[in-house]
Amino acid sequence: MPLKYRSLSSLPQTLVGAGLIVVIAVGLGVVTAKGGIVAGLLILIAMIGIPVVYGMIAYPIFGISCIMIMAFMLFFIFRLGVAFPLGTVLDGMQGLLLLGFFIQQRSKPNWKIFQGPVATIILIWIGYNILEVINPWAESRLAWVYTVRTIAILTLMYFVFVYQINSIKSIRILLKLWLILAFIATVYAYKQELIGIAASELAGMESDPLAVSLMFIDGHWRKYSIFSDPVEFSYNMVISAVLCISLVSGPLANWKKTVLVIFTFLMLNAMLFSGTRGAYVLVPAALILFAILHFSRRIMLFSTIAAFVIIVMIYIPTGNPSLVRFQSAFRPSEDASYSVRKNNQKRIQPYILTHPMGGGLGATGMWGVRFAPYSFLASFPPDSGYVRVAVEMGWIGLFIFCCLMFIVLKSGIENFYLIRNPELKMYCLAMTMVLFTLHIGNFPQEALVQYPNNILFYLAIAIIQVTYKLDRKISLQEETES
Repeated sequence: MPLKYRSLSSLPQTLVGAGLIVVIAVGLGVVTAKGGIVAGLLILIAMIGIPVVYGMIAYPIFGISCIMIMAFMLFFIFRLGVAFPLGTVLDGMQGLLLLGFFIQQRSKPNWKIFQGPVATIILIWIGYNILEVINPWAESRLAWVYTVRTIAILTLMYFVFVYQINSIKSIRILLKLWLILAFIATVYAYKQELIGIAASELAGMESDPLAVSLMFIDGHWRKYSIFSDPVEFSYNMVISAVLCISLVSGPLANWKKTVLVIFTFLMLNAMLFSGTRGAYVLVPAALILFAILHFSRRIMLFSTIAAFVIIVMIYIPTGNPSLVRFQSAFRPSEDASYSVRKNNQKRIQPYILTHPMGGGLGATGMWGVRFAPYSFLASFPPDSGYVRVAVEMGWIGLFIFCCLMFIVLKSGIENFYLIRNPELKMYCLAMTMVLFTLHIGNFPQEALVQYPNNILFYLAIAIIQVTYKLDRKISLQEETES
């Protein structure tokens, strides 16, 4: 039997490979017998973990894919009863990507990724978040530490994405993975709706009166699929459906377009299971931008049909709880929860105006309750991504964040019209649509605080820049060849 082998896949067929397998199996058995099942599992985890760590550093697209998978599956794994700081694991995975980025940046420097309006506003946003540590109105510095860790690492991911995603093939891989993961979430949502929520999850919610008040509406449990909550689930379904709609307009094979259309209808229907009113208005808002950017007779016909269907759904008499909740999203004056949010925003306005840097990162929500439970902001429900920014980072932070959203959307629209390559143009349109949808959705709810949508937000910004860069490269090559 030959000792040489051409690839790793042929290693088990060699004498050396067979010997290694025997040694590993015997060693694992001995460790398990001596140290117990925990020791054996730790060895097994190390055997898998070390190659994964190496792969994330050496092969960035593999690393980005791992982060996307973990971001989607994080809360599903948590609900399985895994008593492990999975959020810290995800932070560590992002840290590995950053490490790989710095290593490659040293050998193949590319400082252009830090230039331009988008990179500049993102650096300003990171800098302001760090500056919040000296906020004189902050109730807790520990809340800042816990909050800025996630924000800083997440935002830096933009530069990693722009640097490492350097081919059309890479974009295809990541968007296919996005749609596969979103489809898995869709299927699990149908399981929750048609078969039922897992008994262990249901018991956990029923034991918490607050969870019951938020999740049990009109005799019907709101669905959350594999995500943290119904809001995150519904927003992911909307942006994934918007991604499908955008891709359908591009130069794809007919069978792929058929699959994308099926995905769109399944995802939008699953979105209704969440009972999240804020998500319902995002679809028509996204379609309006889609019709404006991709103006043509065919698109206008599609938009007219879509508008007619939405109008029928808004006004048709029904007893279906999900459809009734959908209809109420377009009648905010009749929605009691909308009135409560509006009053809360009115109540907090004087505080925002008198605190230019806000109450400090982490002043509201979980970290506020943990580190400053008796503060005014700890009990304040922001109920909106923009309100949270204004409350925690003041009107200065809100201004910077609004500039960030404006610049990335402006960049997406400009690049869409400048890009010549049809496939890259399609990807740029899709990411611009995703960002616009998250921008609108960040007002009624917090669209960018939980995984995976916060990762997808910066991935979308990066792909917009990458598509333009790749298109310029292709155009220069064509001009040189001609």
